[in-house]
Amino acid sequence: MPTDSAPDDLAARYAGAEPIAPADLASLPGIELMRGMMEGRFPAPPIAALFSMRPTEIADGLVVFEAVPERRHYNPIGTVHGGFAATVLDSCMGCAVHTTLAAGLGYTTVDLQITYVKAATDKTGPVTARGEIISRGRRVATAQGRLFDATGRLLAHGTTTCLVFPVGEAARRG
Repeated sequence: MPTDSAPDDLAARYAGAEPIAPADLASLPGIELMRGMMEGRFPAPPIAALFSMRPTEIADGLVVFEAVPERRHYNPIGTVHGGFAATVLDSCMGCAVHTTLAAGLGYTTVDLQITYVKAATDKTGPVTARGEIISRGRRVATAQGRLFDATGRLLAHGTTTCLVFPVGEAARRG
């Protein structure tokens, strides 16, 4: 997805967009897929529109997202639901793992630990989530993430454990 897209444009841009085809996913190294999404060569996942989320930096073992907490993300007590921070952190940490994967490998989150430090509201403005790989083995990868407001104040942080597995032709070969 282009880095110059405003979060307000995301809902219109991804309305009805289909995620990248599974065969295409399996044929690409993770970092190429992530960079392709950031540059608009591949469609972003539909969840990007729901959370006004876009990648702003992609490197080997590192992904940074910007997201915008809005009133539609509120819980009954008048703040942004913790699931917003959890989803954005899960996304940046999982995508950091994805950048380390060769073509033919996929991943899924098997454990997610989030610590909330400060509540967000629709007045918080854009937030930045930074996910970084901690360790990557053949079958298990771990990553950490931090979520900051525009002033650099920490809102939440977390860790993830991901299972790495073959997909596409690699999965069929066993």
